[in-house]
Amino acid sequence: MAWLGVLLLVLSLALMTSTGWPTYAVLMGVCGIGALAGLATGTFDVALLGSLPARVVGLLEHDLLQALVLYALVGALLNRLAIADDLYAALGKLIGRASPPAAPALAGLSLGALLAPMNGSVGASLVTLSQTAGRHWAADDVEPTRRVALVAVASTLGAVVPPSLVLLLLGDAMLRAHTEGLNIAMRMKLPLADADIRVVNSQDVMQAVLLPAALLLLGWLLIAVWTSAPVRGLPRRAALMSRERWTLAVVPAVIAGLLTLVTTGRVRAVEAAAAAGVLLLLWGFASRRLTRQLLWGALDDAMALTGALFALLLAATSFSLLMRALGTDRLVADLMLTLQGHPLGATLAVLALMLTCAFVLDAFELIFLVVPIVMPPLLAQVDDAAWVAVLTLLVLQAGFLLPPFGYAVVLARGRQHPRVPLGALTAALVPYLAWLSCVIALVVLVPQTTRWLRASAPTLGSNRSLGDDEVERLMREMSLPQEPAASTGQRQ
Repeated sequence: MAWLGVLLLVLSLALMTSTGWPTYAVLMGVCGIGALAGLATGTFDVALLGSLPARVVGLLEHDLLQALVLYALVGALLNRLAIADDLYAALGKLIGRASPPAAPALAGLSLGALLAPMNGSVGASLVTLSQTAGRHWAADDVEPTRRVALVAVASTLGAVVPPSLVLLLLGDAMLRAHTEGLNIAMRMKLPLADADIRVVNSQDVMQAVLLPAALLLLGWLLIAVWTSAPVRGLPRRAALMSRERWTLAVVPAVIAGLLTLVTTGRVRAVEAAAAAGVLLLLWGFASRRLTRQLLWGALDDAMALTGALFALLLAATSFSLLMRALGTDRLVADLMLTLQGHPLGATLAVLALMLTCAFVLDAFELIFLVVPIVMPPLLAQVDDAAWVAVLTLLVLQAGFLLPPFGYAVVLARGRQHPRVPLGALTAALVPYLAWLSCVIALVVLVPQTTRWLRASAPTLGSNRSLGDDEVERLMREMSLPQEPAASTGQRQ
């Protein structure tokens, strides 16, 4: 019945693509069909389904999921308080003093780098950027094809710029996949079982992605300058309003400070998100922008995003349990282990699958649905899980931007009326995709680009595997601040 799980996964992807139904509804419906088929054929016992509530409760008690709620609130407040508008205007005026033609594009990409991590998914980031930078670009007579390309490119920055929800949740998924991969290696007596291996966590992933993300953003900013054309807006010496000046001085500094503290492990992600939320609320009350109606709107937005993500998490958890019951995880592991002795080939195969799935799935859906299935057998052969995580993020970003089916491209093009020609849009995206490909190639060929900042991590002894209880303990501790050097020998 292992192949039934593969068929159910294909059915799920087909329904998501063709019907427009919510992903969580599709997954739960397909889970119901698969569970009935499994029970009818005697593939698994009904008692297996009784373990689902305990798994769900264990996930919901995790600190990172508490951070998810707070990040959703932070993103909603940033949008509702019109901070994005003030940031764009201030950045545009400041950059316009040196290079007026490049000011709109540079301001929009910088805004994406600052706010996309807080908005969560690519779709949410794209909507925010369309309503802020996109509106300003239209007022400045930026050519429609270039507007769509810039919105699509900037909306994907949340996938690689820490400390984003995508990074936090991928770190969570990679820790579980890494520990399961080590168990596979020890059970199958693979070469990796004889070594002491790092146990990856969210902090590892954030530190590993920092340099590639910086190189990518720098290259994209240079491309925006290179491809810029004269526009009508932004006089050369436009003065910043007092509100814009304060926004430009405070917001980037707060975001950079929280990024530094989370990335270096001095505070937990949930603490950083809570601090950002409190600061935004205080700023909203002090500036008298945060009215009761606006606050209720922000809470509605945060609840909508949180509800969608938790529903997706519950559905993906149920689907993952069904895959295990049907033996699909073992089938995937057996297929992956045919590449044993060729870890780079196995990595490229998984990345190709992730790239294909990125055409129809958002980042959260990929993390909850695909990563738990394909990553454990890969990490049974590859010793650096953080390096794999960085490549996964960059490949997902490429998948979102590849015409004609890239997720960000389809969404951005659909919001522009009339729609821009696909050929012209592809030509506008080519320089950005070319630089992204260069960064991916650099990370593949020079893994040290993901290791320069990572602190020395605890090791996992090679003489034992991890049980479910210990995996849960690791997941609870993975976002704790770093202890002094004396604690280096303990496990995370």
